[in-house]
Amino acid sequence: MHYNIRGENIEVTPAIREYVEKKVGKLERYFDTTPIADVNVKLQIINSSESSIEVTIPMPRLLLRGEETNADMYAAIDVVVEKLERQIRKHKTKVNRKFRQEGSLKHMFKNDLEPLREEIIEEEDENDLEVVRTKRFNLKPMDAEEAILQMDLLGHNFFVFSDADSGSTNVVYRRRDGKYGLIESEA
Repeated sequence: MHYNIRGENIEVTPAIREYVEKKVGKLERYFDTTPIADVNVKLQIINSSESSIEVTIPMPRLLLRGEETNADMYAAIDVVVEKLERQIRKHKTKVNRKFRQEGSLKHMFKNDLEPLREEIIEEEDENDLEVVRTKRFNLKPMDAEEAILQMDLLGHNFFVFSDADSGSTNVVYRRRDGKYGLIESEA
């Protein structure tokens, strides 16, 4: 794996770089062959007492991503690696259950991994894919600014609307930094 470690409001020291590479490098043991992937690590100081780390590992047919904020940068790195390990185990479990043919994601992972306890897996699968509520509504044509106002008025984190200009279905959402994002559908 190739590491792209960058810092915002923080200098990436050799000690931090080595620690990140050591910890994230442990994920290689979950794969038959070392994945050819660029590991993108973004370290930042949010304020004087909090550090944040974001790790993204794009691979063919699988995207691993973890984010953590903690007072201690090293603790945040440890927690992110644990999150990524859980994601890998969860994907492996789903893959082993659902895809049993050649060429599937199943062959990306080692077979000697310790499996998760069955009761936890069944509980997670039920909770992950269960639709607990369905809503239907008409999409009112509006622009992104009006959609943001509607979203704020409703107190939601996202809002689906029909773009007044193009007629396409779009989504506005509130980002973790308090700003807004727009997802536009392609025609």
